[in-house]
Amino acid sequence: MDNFFNNQRILNLVWKRKFHFVIIGLIAVVLSAIFSGPAFITPMFKSTARVYPTNIWTLSDESETEQMLEVLNSNDLKFRMFDTFSLDEVYKVSKDDPKYFTYMLDFYNTNVTSSKTKYETAEIKVMDNDPQRASDMCDSIIAFYNNKVGEMHRAKEKEMLVISQKALDKKYAELSEIEKELKSIRTESGIIDFEQQISELTRGYMNALASGRGSSADTKTIQKLYNNFASKGTEAALAGRRFKRTAEVIDSLTNVYEAHLAEYEKDITYSHVVEYPFPADKKSYPVRWMIVAFSTLSALFLSLLVFLVLDYQKE
Repeated sequence: MDNFFNNQRILNLVWKRKFHFVIIGLIAVVLSAIFSGPAFITPMFKSTARVYPTNIWTLSDESETEQMLEVLNSNDLKFRMFDTFSLDEVYKVSKDDPKYFTYMLDFYNTNVTSSKTKYETAEIKVMDNDPQRASDMCDSIIAFYNNKVGEMHRAKEKEMLVISQKALDKKYAELSEIEKELKSIRTESGIIDFEQQISELTRGYMNALASGRGSSADTKTIQKLYNNFASKGTEAALAGRRFKRTAEVIDSLTNVYEAHLAEYEKDITYSHVVEYPFPADKKSYPVRWMIVAFSTLSALFLSLLVFLVLDYQKE
């Protein structure tokens, strides 16, 4: 057994059985060429696209490209691809099969991949027996990605619109109540703008008293208004300030609402395509020469082992 794998023994055996090895090698070449042909292995064509993420926001510690891959590899997008391209017919999986999604996802994940390159692009690869369908699937994945991110973006903005609108409605209701209060005060007391009127009223009242017209009708009117300011002035001043502050808050909330509305109505893409897919004019699988070479070498190696065993048994 020590000389079973002796180099000289192997060389002698190869030379002795050279015609056998030639015949076995030729048979292996012919058979592997036949069985690697389209009659036994369906040729597959590859389409590739490379895209950069754009107009998206970071949600975690992941990079924008990694977040893009999360969407590209999401089941929502895959299920949409199933329906759009009738992949159940392509992969020959019945929709009535209880393991339909398991089989479909297995086939899809084998033939469709998305990965990050060293240049931070997302590379999409699609393998299919129809080169045009492979290219169309690549295009659709990009389009569905844009739609999916757009839906996520609009859903978030809609949520903020609802919150902003509720806040606006609340402040408008407060403003309406303050306005009613101010209207009542103005009707009852004649106080229109406390801050501006008080200085003029005080000056007019003091001048009337100084001029000795304390009993005149004008002075009595001023006296009445002055008394109203004394009793209702603080209330009017506070209401006026509340009205101003509430109006300022409404202005601020309106700006926020309009900003979210602009984002909600924005129609943009969320990917920048740097390499567009196209229908391949040459199959990517199977690589027949590799199959033939591997099969032939395997057959020759196995033959060598068999001949060595036979030769050893004779001894």
